[in-house]
Amino acid sequence: MKDIAFDERGLVPAIVQDAATGAVLMLAYMDREALDATLRTKEVHFHSRSRGRLWKKGETSGNVMHLVELVPDCDADALLVKVHPAGPACHTGDATCFGPVNDRDLGRFLSELVALLRQRICSRAERTPSPRSSSRRRTRRRPRCARRVGSAR
Repeated sequence: MKDIAFDERGLVPAIVQDAATGAVLMLAYMDREALDATLRTKEVHFHSRSRGRLWKKGETSGNVMHLVELVPDCDADALLVKVHPAGPACHTGDATCFGPVNDRDLGRFLSELVALLRQRICSRAERTPSPRSSSRRRTRRRPRCARRVGSAR
């Protein structure tokens, strides 16, 4: 990653996202040293503006962030850092620096997960019909995929 457009202070904003849920966890800044350390160790590092030095996320709390993917935006003046967090992202103990994750967020995630699983199971079931069921029974009864996921009746 040589073509990153660092600002006049040598920093680039890094938006950190949970790779599993898509939740935006935090915004921090990286300099060349932090970017290189992150790519080398696969653990996320930032430039601490208050301390004026390299900062490994979780160096004191243990809540490190394991790098999954690092993607520059279209102008290479911001980074999307996809991670698997080992704990809360925020120093307050919240999962994100944008407030606590609430039940609606979790409910939405679970709802989307069920929909995705249903879609994948159904598409697989359509490609490979069961040898035990006739086409007539399959049209009268609820599809195998719906029975597997459990919510369709």
